[in-house]
Amino acid sequence: MAASAMFATWFGSETVLGASAEFAENGILGVIEDPFGASLCLVLVGAFFARKLYRMNLLTLSDYYRNRFNRTAEFFSAIFLIPSYFGWIAAQLVALGIILQAIAGIEIGYGIVICTVVVMFYTYFGGMWAVAITDFIQTIVIIIGMIALTVMLLVSAGGWAKVAAAQPEGFFNFLPQSGWEPGLEYFAAWVTIGLGSIPAQDVFQRVMSAKSERVAVQAAYLSAGMYLVVALLPLIIVIAGLTLYPDLQVSLGQMLLPAIVTVHGSEFMQILFFGALLSAVLSSASGAIIAPSTILAVNLVKPFRPGMSQRQLLKWMRISVIFISIVSAAMALMKKDIFELVAQSSILSLVSLFVPLTAGLYWKKANSYGAIASMCAGIAVWGAAEIWEFAGPSLVWGLGASVAGLLVGNQVKNRYIRYN
Repeated sequence: MAASAMFATWFGSETVLGASAEFAENGILGVIEDPFGASLCLVLVGAFFARKLYRMNLLTLSDYYRNRFNRTAEFFSAIFLIPSYFGWIAAQLVALGIILQAIAGIEIGYGIVICTVVVMFYTYFGGMWAVAITDFIQTIVIIIGMIALTVMLLVSAGGWAKVAAAQPEGFFNFLPQSGWEPGLEYFAAWVTIGLGSIPAQDVFQRVMSAKSERVAVQAAYLSAGMYLVVALLPLIIVIAGLTLYPDLQVSLGQMLLPAIVTVHGSEFMQILFFGALLSAVLSSASGAIIAPSTILAVNLVKPFRPGMSQRQLLKWMRISVIFISIVSAAMALMKKDIFELVAQSSILSLVSLFVPLTAGLYWKKANSYGAIASMCAGIAVWGAAEIWEFAGPSLVWGLGASVAGLLVGNQVKNRYIRYN
């Protein structure tokens, strides 16, 4: 159940619709970020983070920043962590709208609103237990549906050898061209989710929900393997479909995979695909909503309401579920590019929270000045790089500034202590 919860949290709209569209257009190099970077993230969580975080017995990731540094670091971490989920949730809501449009002809905007209400309803009443149970069931549906679809399309297309031979030269290249610019872009693709999703409340909640430290670590490794294997299936499905139906346009983007299934599939095949896709996206959406809602209630509301009971805290968590859902739905209605929404959400946590989290766990001299300077410098420089279009990926500038902020902030506090 722990592995299924980790797997199903991420196996959503980007994996099925966003990544498959990128793969059809750009080959392997287009999907380094997801699924390869996402699988790397889960491996790193199991190897370096799960054991240490589990031993701390915390409720939220921002609790870590308070216990390791101070309340100011907790506040800043919550301020940066909560918005990082809006893009992720919005991407899932866009995908749900696409599904309703494909199978019922409902306009995508109305579909987003309908699906927001459904996900918000069962997350509001069921909490983490409902998410864990539905993730477990939905994981089974996802795996069965994706395997069946892959086999059917490969058989119809004449087998993998024929499908692979139909792709253009360089389509399956795993390494970039030589040069610093392609190298930096390649590095950025690996670390966007590979490092950026490590300081994430949804991953943290699943680590802490495991019944033991050993289970938390093993679940991270198992979910990494599950994710990589199953996430490759939509990529195979889309190029097999294009081999069968060359008249379909890659420009369909995230609607490409649903179009292939609709054109090729029998009613049973369409039920398998849309059932698996619906399960994947629902599980991602519910898990993503509950994560920032917990942080909002525990780390931003509770400190200003001393003496709050557990019942009152639960009430605020449920209010937070509604707030997070509404904000994410508004973002989904304004911006409907799934791949871009997810990437932006991971970058935000990468440039602000990854460096102080890792330094706090593995560097005893890391202090609160350094942690706060790291968060603020990373966000500021990344934002500047986005606005003024610095050379190279903006997240690399932000990550470098986050490291520099940590080192400078540490030195400032050390010098202040020595001076006094």
